[in-house]
Amino acid sequence: MNRKDMKKVKKKKKRPILRRILGLFLLLFIGVGLYIGYVFYQTMDAANDSYDDLGRDKSKLRDYAVNISNDPVSILLLGVEDYSSGGKGGRSDTLMVATFNPKDQSMKLLSIPRDTRVEIPEEGLDKINHSFSKGGKELTIETVEDFLEIPIDYYATVNFDGFKNIVDIVGGITVNVPFDFTQNSDDRKAEVLEFYEGPMELDGRYALAYARMRMQDPNNDIGRNERQQEVVKAVIKEVASAGTLFKVDQLTDEVGKNVETNMKVSELLGFYQKYSNFSTSNIETIKLDGVGEYIDGISYWLPEEESVIETQDILKSHLGMQTSGLSSGDTEPTDEFDSTSSSEQ
Repeated sequence: MNRKDMKKVKKKKKRPILRRILGLFLLLFIGVGLYIGYVFYQTMDAANDSYDDLGRDKSKLRDYAVNISNDPVSILLLGVEDYSSGGKGGRSDTLMVATFNPKDQSMKLLSIPRDTRVEIPEEGLDKINHSFSKGGKELTIETVEDFLEIPIDYYATVNFDGFKNIVDIVGGITVNVPFDFTQNSDDRKAEVLEFYEGPMELDGRYALAYARMRMQDPNNDIGRNERQQEVVKAVIKEVASAGTLFKVDQLTDEVGKNVETNMKVSELLGFYQKYSNFSTSNIETIKLDGVGEYIDGISYWLPEEESVIETQDILKSHLGMQTSGLSSGDTEPTDEFDSTSSSEQ
């Protein structure tokens, strides 16, 4: 075989190899495209299943409807125990308020002790978590707005099953256990779960028990709130990690089944885009001071008035609202987020 014929044979061999490589790349491209389309469909479907608009387009404390991509917003997070009611109604076991400011990509997180004695509209003084059993999320939102004097723009409720499953889907979380303790699991077996001081990896069952324990904590509700904030930060960290990308379909399915919110799909996508570079280092946890006290034989947690005013001003300032001027460190709202916000123009 001469040199010319050998070159022809080599070219013929190269072409099938190139075609195979191109074919593999084409299959990979199609596969990625199909996966993205599938995830998008799952997200849309889950968002539709979990959506409830509360029958309003804005908070009663807003002059206009906020734009989640441009304005500071608040979200009320409710952990709901609905086992005893067969998945209907139930009571709010956890109440947390998160405020987001797009200017500096920051988040402030406040836990409200569930035994906090507040004025519930048309119900009188009672524990704040009773607002959910008496009037659902609507009455809880109204109660929190009156208590903190800030608008609640969005809400999200998640039941115990949803929380455990989300933690398991992201591969668990790591927390720093402050002291040794035991806590009954929430399942029917009532298994006793053990926790040891120091870093500890938790699955969904352990994470829920860790966040709920109160009786053995020397700081009672305050210690419980701090652990809940730690768990939320740990979940956000895992959800924001690159490895979660291939679990989006599982997460969205879980959201559709066990989460309820008034955030539209377009708002959810806008929020994700705006805070795509968000880091847990930008989360500041807020502590509300108070004392436990028995009134007419019932245990309440009484917030200190000065701490309430300071907390209100911190959240108002973060939302670009006028503060009371009664607490130290309060600031005026910036021009960017005052009553002439771009979303109103």
